[in-house]
Amino acid sequence: MGLGYVGLPLAVGFDQAGHNVRGYDISKATISRLEEGEDPTKDLGDDTIQNSDINFGTDPELITDAEYVIITVPTPVSDEKDPNLDYVKSAARTVGENLSPGSTVVLESTVFPGATREVLAPVIEEASNYTLGDEFSVGYSPERLVPGDEKHSLENVVKIVSGCNKETLDDLVELYSSVIDAGIHEAPSLEVAEAAKCIENIQRDINIALVNELAIACDYLGVDSNAVLEAAGTKWNFHDYRPGLVGGHCIPVDPFFFIYKAKKQGFNPNLIETAREVNEYIPEHVAKQTIKGLNLSGKVLQESKVLILGLTYKPNVEDIRTSAIGGTIKGLEEFGIEVTGHDPQADNDEVRCEFEIAVQNELDFDNFDAVILGAAHDEYESIDIKTMSEELGENPVFIDTEDIFEGDLKETNIKYYRL
Repeated sequence: MGLGYVGLPLAVGFDQAGHNVRGYDISKATISRLEEGEDPTKDLGDDTIQNSDINFGTDPELITDAEYVIITVPTPVSDEKDPNLDYVKSAARTVGENLSPGSTVVLESTVFPGATREVLAPVIEEASNYTLGDEFSVGYSPERLVPGDEKHSLENVVKIVSGCNKETLDDLVELYSSVIDAGIHEAPSLEVAEAAKCIENIQRDINIALVNELAIACDYLGVDSNAVLEAAGTKWNFHDYRPGLVGGHCIPVDPFFFIYKAKKQGFNPNLIETAREVNEYIPEHVAKQTIKGLNLSGKVLQESKVLILGLTYKPNVEDIRTSAIGGTIKGLEEFGIEVTGHDPQADNDEVRCEFEIAVQNELDFDNFDAVILGAAHDEYESIDIKTMSEELGENPVFIDTEDIFEGDLKETNIKYYRL
């Protein structure tokens, strides 16, 4: 249930392992593209879809008589940063209305510890008039694959599996073992598996927040933060993290599920909250760096033009949802700066709609006062630095959030800034 970046690779994996697979999604457009042999995620490739035997559809009767129902729907957070489990509840209701006795329902979406048992299962029970543990079972197995990363695809990442009882756990271990080559980790409870998913990304969030705050502090101190990290990195037990924008569907979201549950139980996870605040500030910091650079170059802000290279949430993916660069665009536009985008991976119409900026079809640096590298797509490695410096306006500025262009720009007239 849910055929996006998580559900579709899972469906294909089970299909390739020889299982009888149905793929259900409420989006008629998604199902239509899949039935025509097109991969809507562009991650697996059209040939993979065309060669599959998956029965795709929007009819919830596909759930009837399924031995296993795996839910992979979005779990966003609200504007107040509270978990929004509406999609999970809707999916659970649909499952309950069509479930056959003896089935096992597995949730893969990110949730707070306790949600599978406290939210998913009761909705299924109410819609089906079945009882958990009697007519059906539930499990939780958090998604861990990385879209667009063959090294960390479905089969190459250890899978955490949990069940509402030992029998269900053993059954799901056998099921997932048919598609996972890297191995299975058996979590002792649903809640452990749910918490583990949150903690994986909380750990990264905190580490990135540390180096992001270091970069900001070093900027105030007039010290090269990258040189600091390189020096510190010579110690054997130093962890290598670099400053950067933090976007996507996991790191900026998952901490709030854990924060929410911890607070409900009476504990304030202050460090986790502070890390989120630091990383959420970085897009604004990039905007301030750009404005500072423009001012030092003698530019009038309301007459300045900025080109942003890469607007997706990370390099070499087409997904612009939850991209952190939106905060930078907002910060620039507040000062009347004209912002234009370019992205060889993203759909230009989607970029225009999401960020409300002009978008280039072909990369053109002509008369821009500043360039911001937002996502370091491979296509940008072929940029002719000499041509770029000649086409940009007088005393141009380059803000490199990915720290990849300093060596190339040293011999140009471009004023270079790192995050």
